[in-house]
Amino acid sequence: MSQDEPELPEHILTVREPWATHIVEGRKLWEIRRYPTRMRGRIGIASSRGLIGTVRLTDVLGPFTIEELLDHIEKHLAPATFLEAYAQGQPLYAWVLEDPEPFPTPYALERPTGPRIWVRRRHVKGRTPPYPTTNV
Repeated sequence: MSQDEPELPEHILTVREPWATHIVEGRKLWEIRRYPTRMRGRIGIASSRGLIGTVRLTDVLGPFTIEELLDHIEKHLAPATFLEAYAQGQPLYAWVLEDPEPFPTPYALERPTGPRIWVRRRHVKGRTPPYPTTNV
């Protein structure tokens, strides 16, 4: 990366859209997962678009029931139907995210095979071409 490029974090969390975009735009403050993590500090956020930004993972709260999480829907944005399907009857955890920094254009990622939650910085392959814009 050149000196004009942001410093990329070592650990990159993969998140589905639209949640990933909501995270890097600062609208989604909690990432809901089935388990806690010991990871803390600045992490990347990747989606199907590539590495789209960074946040600081500062804490993990829980375990929570679905009902408890619904009291905080403004922090995680997940509706009850999603939480019920995702939890599969198990308690859930809130990964607390702060200081989002979206990238103006995503970085391409080489995806390791198999299901992955975390990707390493070495899988970043450079900027992706700009997405075409459409006027609606």
